Amino acid sequence: MEGGFAQLAAHGHHVPEVGVQHMLADRFSDYRNENLKLFPDAHETIDTLRDRGVKLALITNGAREHQREKIVRFGLSERFDHIQIEGEQGFGKPEERAYRHALAALGVAPDQAWIVGDNLEWEVIAPQKLGVHAIWYDPHGDGIPEGHAARPDRIIRSLKELLD
Repeated sequence: MEGGFAQLAAHGHHVPEVGVQHMLADRFSDYRNENLKLFPDAHETIDTLRDRGVKLALITNGAREHQREKIVRFGLSERFDHIQIEGEQGFGKPEERAYRHALAALGVAPDQAWIVGDNLEWEVIAPQKLGVHAIWYDPHGDGIPEGHAARPDRIIRSLKELLD
C-alpha cells in the first residue's frame, strides 16, 4: 500500500497518512480472506484422484502462517501426499527447484507428472521446461492472452474435467 500511495503522491495526488494506509491494507487483507473460496468441485476432484491412486502435491507460494491457515481452513491437509509452501521451503514457483522438490517428494519423474493451476507462468511455462505436463485452469474461458508464450498441454474450465 505504501508503494502505491507513494506513486500517487509522486504524481501530485493527495494521499492519506501512513496509519490510514496501513488500516486500508489490513482491511483489504481481511476482506480477501473473508471472501476466499476453493475452486468449485475441488474436494470431490481431489478425493476421486486420491481414490484412483494418484499421488498429489500442493505447491503454493506465500508466507507459511497465511498459507497453512488456508490449508487447514479448507480441509486440504489430509488430502495431499506432499504440501509445499514457499515460506517454509525458502523457494517457490516459478523456481525450478520448487517443482523438482515436489517431484522428488512424490517419487515421480517429470514426464510422469502433471501440474494444474491458473497461472500461465508458474503452472505452464516453468514446469513444462522440466517436462511436466501442464494443465491450465481457465474457469471463465478467457483463453490465453494474445501474444502470450504459454502453450498449455490442456486447458480446463472445471476441475472435474481432470477426472475424464
